Amino acid sequence: MNPIPVLSATDAAAWDSAARTQYRIPSRVLMEAAGRAVADVLVREYPAVLARGALVVAGAGNNGGDGWVAARALHAGGIPVWVAALDPKTDDAIDNRALARMDGVRETGREEPWPAAAVVVDALLGTGAAGPARGDVLALAQRLVTYGAPIVAVDGPTGLDLSNGEAHGPVRAELTITFGGPRRGHLLAREWCGKIAVVDIGLPPADPAWPILVTDAWAGARLPKLAPTMHKGDRGRVTVVGGAPSMTGAALHAARAALAAGAGLVKLVAAKETIEAARASLPDVLTVESALGPELEVPVAEALDWADAVVVGPGLGRDAPRASFLKAVLACRPVPAVVDADALILLEPPLPERPIVFTPHLGEFRAQFGDQLADQAANDRWAAAVKAAQKAKATVLLKGVPTVIADLRGPVHVVASGNPGLATGGSGDLLAGFIGAFLARGSAGPEAAALGAHALGRAAELGARQWTARSLRPADVLAALPDIWRGWTNAHPLGPPTVTVLEPPETA
Repeated sequence: MNPIPVLSATDAAAWDSAARTQYRIPSRVLMEAAGRAVADVLVREYPAVLARGALVVAGAGNNGGDGWVAARALHAGGIPVWVAALDPKTDDAIDNRALARMDGVRETGREEPWPAAAVVVDALLGTGAAGPARGDVLALAQRLVTYGAPIVAVDGPTGLDLSNGEAHGPVRAELTITFGGPRRGHLLAREWCGKIAVVDIGLPPADPAWPILVTDAWAGARLPKLAPTMHKGDRGRVTVVGGAPSMTGAALHAARAALAAGAGLVKLVAAKETIEAARASLPDVLTVESALGPELEVPVAEALDWADAVVVGPGLGRDAPRASFLKAVLACRPVPAVVDADALILLEPPLPERPIVFTPHLGEFRAQFGDQLADQAANDRWAAAVKAAQKAKATVLLKGVPTVIADLRGPVHVVASGNPGLATGGSGDLLAGFIGAFLARGSAGPEAAALGAHALGRAAELGARQWTARSLRPADVLAALPDIWRGWTNAHPLGPPTVTVLEPPETA
């Protein structure tokens, strides 16, 4: 399966142009494939369409042309369909309206009442639209909102900027069907898009420099495999450093997560009360008691030298001794390290010479990379993460909606799984532990980070279906993990033309 790109409006236009000029795929062919894919998904997702029909609201551009093709495809299959449309202005849209009329597709006049249908299709504006809808487009968009049927958006709901996620309204879709790959705006404004179906329409291979979407199929192909002859030393050794007094939970969450993600051995370096809690509640973990600074005790140094990967920061605290302790930790044997939580605040240049995965939320990103990049991240998290990775010469995982992972090499990875249930204490500690386990098995920084973030998001989705997002806690996420691993290793294609589906995040 080819990687699925995450596109800006500029990227989408460049892809379409390359298809027509470099690969000589006629634009009419792409429009035909797009419209027929829309019809296919409609019938799959809304079986009532077969009897009650669909109303297509088509704009004047090529997005409207896709709508005319979809209407013609539905009509050819004997499905009731009506079109309410603006006069098309592009050649392809004009020709497809003519074909639909010749086939007998029914149209409704500007002032006519709309017939009752199972679903209404928003085919007013495409990827390149920016700013609020105006004039006749706005009038039709407002009318389809009040129509009362479920709304299916072609490319994106009218009024949503698909590059930056700015939502002007008025359309909120229950389902969005887009072509080749999700747009950035889809992932930034999930509440406006509903379920997102990405369909193939025969575009040429995507630019390998574009960000790629992390899916179950992608993750399953990269999940470290287990072998029948393995012993615990083969499955990776992770040392977690943190758990200062009164901050026990963070370090325990990270240690549990490393075990749940497949690490063979996990060693916890922490303050006395955290070690006592671990011995009482987490007997699977090896323990090393530490004052956490300012000096690096001999048993701590041995625990760091023993590890295949280090996770430092969960519950570490920010007291004065911690900074010199952190520096000493990262000066040990240069195995891959996850720098998380308090360590992101304490760590100062020069950065150690070892593979590092930084896992900041926006506030920690500001502390580590400065105001200028943090302000940019608020508007363009893709570019900001890339610049931060270049500055740190490391992998940077910028948490958020969506999570963006950048590195010095290879494409940016984008993780769109998850829900508001993760907006609670402990979620980031789980993520750090997951990444540490994958690093310990030899995964490269970007892949380990992407696997960890997608595992966290998918487990949260599964947990929320059982417990609700409102009630979700770290233990529920860990309990859902076994089904995630099974799902990844047994992932099946959805079947053409659909290449992936993003379910709407649970918010209850």
